[in-house]
Amino acid sequence: MKKVSFYTLGCKLNFAETSTIAKTFIAQNYQVVEFDEPADISVINTCSVTENADKECRSIVKKALQKNPNCKIIVIGCYAQLKPQEILNIEGVKLVLGANEKFKILDYLKYLEDEEAHAFYSDIENTYHFNASYSFGDRTRSFLKIQDGCDYTCSYCTIPLARGESRSDTIKNIIQNIHQILNKNIKEIVLTGVNIGDVGFTEISHLNQRKKRSFTFYQLLQEIEKIDRPFRLRISSIEPNLLSDEIIELAAQSKIIAPHFHIPLQSGSNTILAKMQRRYKRELYAQRVEKIKSLIPDACIGVDVIVGFPGETDDLFNETLEFLKSLNVSYFHVFTYSERKNTLAETLPNKVPMHIRKERNSILRQLSQKKQHYFYEQNIGKTKYVLWEDTEKNGLMFGFTENYIKVSAPYQSDIAGKITPVVLKAWDDKRQSISVDILQDVKMINQYV
Repeated sequence: MKKVSFYTLGCKLNFAETSTIAKTFIAQNYQVVEFDEPADISVINTCSVTENADKECRSIVKKALQKNPNCKIIVIGCYAQLKPQEILNIEGVKLVLGANEKFKILDYLKYLEDEEAHAFYSDIENTYHFNASYSFGDRTRSFLKIQDGCDYTCSYCTIPLARGESRSDTIKNIIQNIHQILNKNIKEIVLTGVNIGDVGFTEISHLNQRKKRSFTFYQLLQEIEKIDRPFRLRISSIEPNLLSDEIIELAAQSKIIAPHFHIPLQSGSNTILAKMQRRYKRELYAQRVEKIKSLIPDACIGVDVIVGFPGETDDLFNETLEFLKSLNVSYFHVFTYSERKNTLAETLPNKVPMHIRKERNSILRQLSQKKQHYFYEQNIGKTKYVLWEDTEKNGLMFGFTENYIKVSAPYQSDIAGKITPVVLKAWDDKRQSISVDILQDVKMINQYV
């Protein structure tokens, strides 16, 4: 039996797609093994959001060959679509597949026998088909891909160049996939995509034709709400201009939608937001946060923010800093701006020196830690539901509450992979989590199990 291994870089969407590609190998009697184990083929699914992601891909190829010098390496994903010829120059890479080609990976395996390396990719503007995917097998939760591509033109972003136009699965297929996931005894499903709030474009035949939206994200959530099975639904990152009041109101009264929102901000300065070509101002963002907290006080709110964008002066950075201080949010994902080829931002003047970008990154990360600790402290003493990870580390198990608080407890095999009620006790600095008392209330457990 031939063996294949996978390594996934980047977002939840990539993890979902890797699982789908792995299934195609399994169907052809390949054995999937860990990436550091001997394999005939190693597949690296790449990201290219930042320059560091590209460098990380090169590093992973090198490590793979050090541990397994005889394997044939295939590189797929966003980096492969954007810079296929660059990847071909990486020693050890045998095959590069673009966005349209990666889901037909088995058709290209014959080229691995050639002495020279090959790259197969097509114009992203000819990408209309939606490939459904969800992750499975290695996690207590599943990432379900409901949307791909993006119609937005943010000046710093290469994702539309790597993934094409916004397009979606149908509601019928999404519901079917949810049932398939639940049949695997998975308790949490994370809806993911490039721009999930922009779902509904299910039929795209040509760029010159006007696209018609078949459904909205709110309508999709309404249909998922009708599923009469116990599970937890988590919404991944959603744009503030697409997070409508009706979505927030639905989440507030829902029994399955987790009170956790990750909302990209990118900058707290309207001046910089305009340069980024974002579709909102900071006032709208503040309204979204206020709406969530007014209806769901314990909700966790995560923020994406970019520092060091061209033209970000000290004063404009301080606008972001003070704005973030004022928001009732729970944590940040802080990104240091990096120049990307073929983006408008790359051509903008007034570049911020790298050492200043890193200083600003550090400042916001420190603020994020304070925000997160405060949010955790506000939940001490409350009863929450935890999905326990199916792994043991130093006699402990870890998990997350519905409002995304990381917790820890002595390992109990009988609740691994399940959702149980707990009482949050105290912050554990060593384990960077909250210690808990696990409740044994059968009625409460049965809400999810």
